[in-house]
Amino acid sequence: MFKKIFIIIFFLIVFSACSKNQEEVIYQPLEKTNPYELYKEGLTAFERNDFFFAEKKFTEAELNFEETDFAAKSAIMSIFSLYGLNFYEQATENLERYFKTYPADKNIVYAHFLHAVIYYEQISDEKKDLKPLLQADEKIDFFLKNYPNTEYAIDLKFKKDLIQNQIAAKELFVAKYYISIKKWVPAIQRLKIIVNKYDKTIFIEEALHRLVEIHYHLGLENEAKKYANILGYNYNSSEWFEQSYKILNKDYKLTKNPIIKKDDSWYKKIIKKIK
Repeated sequence: MFKKIFIIIFFLIVFSACSKNQEEVIYQPLEKTNPYELYKEGLTAFERNDFFFAEKKFTEAELNFEETDFAAKSAIMSIFSLYGLNFYEQATENLERYFKTYPADKNIVYAHFLHAVIYYEQISDEKKDLKPLLQADEKIDFFLKNYPNTEYAIDLKFKKDLIQNQIAAKELFVAKYYISIKKWVPAIQRLKIIVNKYDKTIFIEEALHRLVEIHYHLGLENEAKKYANILGYNYNSSEWFEQSYKILNKDYKLTKNPIIKKDDSWYKKIIKKIK
């Protein structure tokens, strides 16, 4: 009996000691990692285009930096690494977190620029989804409104022009589909969007011509003439104006304008100056 009690007490002591040792191991404070070393490792990996490892190290550095400026810089580098991997969704999510966490960071302008570029680079052709186009257009508008005089604004203005053309191309593609199945009302609505919102794009001339074509086909000759006059007033030397003019004037024969050789002396002078 005494032996059994002794064994029980022994096991209680052993388990108690083990439990105590486990607690000491579990709750023993870990040595803090040097964030500067982590950032340096991330930068080295980044420079050799090892974006997976770089993103991991920059994220660790952000978590370990006590200084807000360095933490914010690490966050930006982590996001840029994701962008380098074409992980656009994760990069966008991290950017949204960055804007909330570091609203006063000195790199915030670049972060907004990167945000716009990420949306822009997801744009596909006019047959694909319109959502990335609209997101990119909205983000670029935000940037140009808030940071119009920055070095990044010129690049985004150029991208905005391309986006406007892409959106107009999408609208025209859909309008032509409606025309092919003789859905005249939605086709007209799509074409009017181009006329009203994207009149500075290369697709405005064809959009006006299609409006002439549809309205004449429907017997709305006055409406057809209205759009033909707009086309003629602004683009009276274009191929689309000639086609519209022929719809309203059946006896008109399309003729090709003679090619006039331009004096290229001014061009040669510029080339010489550049050389």
